[in-house]
Amino acid sequence: MNPHHHASPCLHCHPHSYIRMVHSLIERCLMLHMDRDQCIKALAKHARIQPQITLTVWRELMKENKEFFRAYLYAISPRPLINGGVHKIPRFGRRKLWK
Repeated sequence: MNPHHHASPCLHCHPHSYIRMVHSLIERCLMLHMDRDQCIKALAKHARIQPQITLTVWRELMKENKEFFRAYLYAISPRPLINGGVHKIPRFGRRKLWK
């Protein structure tokens, strides 16, 4: 009989279940368009998962799914707007100067 009673899988008691749980939580972070650092912070805060564990699982997922992560990271990365961004158009046209 296991003397430890945990609400969720324990890394020491059930390492495979724990890693699967972290994997699942990372997938949730991806659905929320989080980057790696945001995911690590969120899991540390809300699921009490050590950052090093989240980082290790994240890296393994990246190894197994290179193309997915390449596309994902491109999709969530901020990019400058084409042609220098949006230009504000004056409401009343050009103001004439009096001479």
